[in-house]
Parts: sequence; C-alpha cells; structure tokens
Amino acid sequence: MTNLRQDIRNIAIIAHVDHGKTTLVDQLLKQSGTFRSNERVEERAMDSGDIERERGITILAKNTAVDYNGTRINILDTPGHADFGGEVERILKMVDGVCLVVDAYEGCMPQTRFVLKKALEQRLTPIVVVNKVDKDSARPLEVVDEVLELLIELGADEDQLDFPVVYASGVNGTASLDPDPANQEENMTCLFEKIIESIPAPIDNSDEPLQFQVALLDYNDFVGRIGIGRVFRGKISVGQQVSLMKLDGTVKNFRVTKIFGFFGLKREEIETAIAGDLIAVSGMEDINVGETVCPIDHQEALTPLRIDEPTLQMTFLVNNSPFAGREGKWVTSRKIEERLLAQLQTDVSLRVEDTDSPDAWTVSGRGELHLSILIENMRREGYELQVSKPQVIIRNIDGVKSEPIERVQIDVPEDSVGSIIESIGTRKGEMLDMINNGSGQVRLIFNVPARGLIGYTTEFMSITKGFGMMNHTFDHYAPVVAGKVGGRHQGVLVSMENGKATTYGMMGVEDRGTLFIEPGTEVYEGMIVGENTRDADITVNITKQKQKTNIRSANKDQTNVIKKPRILSLEEALEYLGDDEYLEVTPESIRLRKQILDKGERERVAKKKKNAELEA
Repeated sequence: MTNLRQDIRNIAIIAHVDHGKTTLVDQLLKQSGTFRSNERVEERAMDSGDIERERGITILAKNTAVDYNGTRINILDTPGHADFGGEVERILKMVDGVCLVVDAYEGCMPQTRFVLKKALEQRLTPIVVVNKVDKDSARPLEVVDEVLELLIELGADEDQLDFPVVYASGVNGTASLDPDPANQEENMTCLFEKIIESIPAPIDNSDEPLQFQVALLDYNDFVGRIGIGRVFRGKISVGQQVSLMKLDGTVKNFRVTKIFGFFGLKREEIETAIAGDLIAVSGMEDINVGETVCPIDHQEALTPLRIDEPTLQMTFLVNNSPFAGREGKWVTSRKIEERLLAQLQTDVSLRVEDTDSPDAWTVSGRGELHLSILIENMRREGYELQVSKPQVIIRNIDGVKSEPIERVQIDVPEDSVGSIIESIGTRKGEMLDMINNGSGQVRLIFNVPARGLIGYTTEFMSITKGFGMMNHTFDHYAPVVAGKVGGRHQGVLVSMENGKATTYGMMGVEDRGTLFIEPGTEVYEGMIVGENTRDADITVNITKQKQKTNIRSANKDQTNVIKKPRILSLEEALEYLGDDEYLEVTPESIRLRKQILDKGERERVAKKKKNAELEA
C-alpha cells in the first residue's frame, strides 16, 4: 500500500486575468493565521513587483504556504496572461491539484480555457471557486455550467468532472457551498476544508533515492542562481553532495549550500526536505529549469519540462538618435547586452541572439506583454535603448511555413458587432462562435493570425468607443496566410526640424491629423510627432515661430487653444510602430522615430524598394 503524506497539500491557483486569484490568496494567508495580529499586510501581497502592483496583474509565479489545522498547504499563485503560460505549465508539474477561480459574472474567458487545458493535461484534480458572487450582476449557477461545458470540451475524465464548487467573495473574505450570496459564511473555512478533502496528498517515498526537479528560477546576488521545485522522491539535506542531470545529457556534481522552505511571504532556511515538499535550493551556478537533482550513486533523471517556445521577436538596439545619452544611465552596447543576459537567468521563455551588428540583438518572447514588461523594467533601471516593430516568428512545421494563430474572445455592445466582424475579417480572422445572451452585450470568438492582432487594439477601442473587451491567447500554428495581414492604415507626421515644438507650429499642422506631443517638447528631424489622416507620411515643421510684426490685429488678445494630443503608452507605441520605424525608450521619454532620419534619404530608399517590388 502506498504511503501518503497527510500533513501536506500542494495546490496551484489558476484563473483568467483579473478574476481575483491573488486577492483570494491574500485571504487564505490572513485567515490561516499566517501573519501576526499586529503585522501590516499590503493588498495583493503576493504581487511584489512594482509593475505587478500598478497594473494589477501577476507576472511571475509566487509560492507561499499556510498551515490549517495541522496541514501545510503549499499554494502557487500563477500568472493569468498567456504571455506567461510557460510559468503556468511548469508550476502545474509541482502540484497535485488546482483551484480554478472564475469570475461570477464574466464566466469562462480565453485564459480560463488556456490554464484549465494545461491542468487537465497533467491529470490534476480541480476545485472550482466562483469568485465575486457579491456582485449585482453575478450569475454563479450559469458560470458553473460554463465550466462544466468547458471541461467536457477539453476532454476531462469522470473524476475531474465531479468537481467541488465553492462560492466566494475574495474581497470580503467570505465563502460558502451555497450559490446564494445571502448565505455567505464570514470566513473561508469551507474552501480550506475542500482543499484538504479533495486535493490528493503527495506520496511519501522519502526512503527512496532523491529526485528533485527545478520548475522555476530565481537569482540572488549573494547565493547566485536558485532552483525552485518539488522533491518528488527521497530527501535532500544541506551539505549533501548531489548530481545535477543537465538537459544536454551531461552530469555535474555539487554540494547543496542552502535549502529554503516557504511560509507566508517569507523564505525560511531549513536543513532537510522530503518527498512532497516545495523548496528552493542554492549551490549550483548553472542550474536550469527541468533539470533533476539526484544522488551521485543513483543518477535517474525525471522527464524534462516542456518550455513554451517564443512566438514574437523584436530587435533591441543601442540608441543612436540625436538625443542619445541625454536621459539614460546605461546606454552602451556592453551594458544593454549584460542586462539582457541577466534576464535569461530567470526568464526561461526569453531568447537573446546576436545579429550582424554589435549594437543590436534579436530578442524573442511569448508575446507583446512579455517583451513590453522587459522594456519597461529596463527603462526604470536607467537603461536607454531603441526597439523595432514586433514580428511574429514563422516556423517550419513538416516542411510548411506556419504562423501562430490566436484564439480571440471579444465582448462588445450589439451596435458594434458588424464593424468588429468586418475589421477582424480584414485581418484574416475566422469567426468560430457568436453568443448573444440578451443583455445588450455580444460575445464573439475568432481564430486570428497573431500578426493580424499587432496594432489592432487602437482600432478596436475606436470601433467600440472604449466599451469593448478583447482577450486573446495562443491557440496553435497553421500554414501562413498569403498577403498582408493587419498593420497600420494611416501614415505619420514626421518632424523636419530640430528644436522645440511651438503652439503656433502645432496649430499649423493639427488639421493634418492627431498629434502625439505637447507644446514645448523637444523634437528632432525624423521624429514622429503625430498620425496623418491619410495613408502617406508627411514631413511637417512643428517648431515654427510666429513672426513678430508692428501691426495690431483685431483678435490679438484671443488665446490660441490646440486640441489635446494623444500621448501613447509604451504598449500603444510598440503596437503603433511601422516596419521602417524605431521606438526610442529612455527612463524619462518614449519617442517614435523613423529608422532613417533624413527625409531625402528616406525617399530614395522607399523608391528603390518600390522598384525592386515591381521588378519582382
């Protein structure tokens, strides 16, 4: 008979973005007595990064543990964005069950499908938590039906279909087995009990030879690389000499210098860990995700973990604009390369490759969000650089050129449906489903080539007047669709002079399109200052000064008012980029610019390219 460790449970919290899983973990931490009564705990305590706090999203998986009635519950809070899907997949290898959190109004969303599919592939036991049942618009019973339908569609077995359901309000810290919000209990006891009752206990085989597999990486300046993972078999102790089974088939021996266990928001040094424990180990400098630690005299590797391949790439370059070096602390190619290589220490879904130029690198990631967060972190740390337009990675699958296809779920008011179907159609999208539940909102589901979605957000917001919601996640690779897909329809307004933008100069060009800068902004020749109303680029003089004369005009004392400019965020600017443009990123500014700053040179290159296309 197999022995089980009844004193421990390992569970991952999975959900779509913003369905409340991090808030739910907060409540589990508080209600389990993990914190002292006088300890101040921030909201969304698990989201420790600045960007995570500002945007309300989880980027990196976090582990914590709580004790409930003598049982240690290890909880892994996972990212909901598909860009960080590599993290989710590896985390699910470390646990025995999942807690699927679903919004009581929104129901199943694209990332719900994505994370649930990964959990079912690992044969994990689900508990469903219908969160936010206190909302006026909540429809908990319908949402449970949606989850059941999704499980059937994804091929769940009978045990997985017989899932327990807890109705909760993460914000209020209440939960109940009854869908009626009036019957919510003032605590989350029923969720704790369902976890202990429904999630399988890990097997206790601690008397067998050690197997510990790394699922996540961390880095610390004092101890170097840290491998976070699960002890699948045996036990591991500080000072022990062990073998590391590398992914390339080689074996390296090392001594375990430190072992950390997780409790609350802290890492605590421990001496020994046994089968079923989730721990962090230091002592091996080049430890990687998926590698196995085992005894020197019993070398047996676990199946390597699959890491999602990148789907999007862009070029990172040293800034060479006229304003280069003004605002950044780290501007040289050596510093930028060091920073990119440091990112590889912990981010296993990222790739950094050299190019023909010593001042440029091809950086590949899981999506626009993945890469934009790297760029945002770099600028906050004082780096200055340029990046090119994101491009999807085309793969050769069985001799066929294939591109990534995204599953897109759109919720829009009824009056926008026709325009959305038409706009997605121009981007080679294929409609899979249309659901009208009579609430005035319609849900549309499409498969769209990933390159068709680059730059689509602005158009989408404009069609839906800001009332639409769009979510998408990688679905599969398919043969490349012929012809141009997506892209920007409008040309841009390009500055022809160096200097400061004047109100007078801006008023002279604002009827040509929409401006991206405020009066007084320093500009240079070749910098993009706005969007043209037509599809061609035009150069404009935005630094023009008003000529002073002695003639008094009748309306002299009237104040000139210019239209409010459209200031682009980093993500919007990345989406907006054209093929012949760069985004200049510094700690203080983001500037769109043409790759070739000189107007005459730009026109010569464009003419040459057009002639080459005609000949082809």
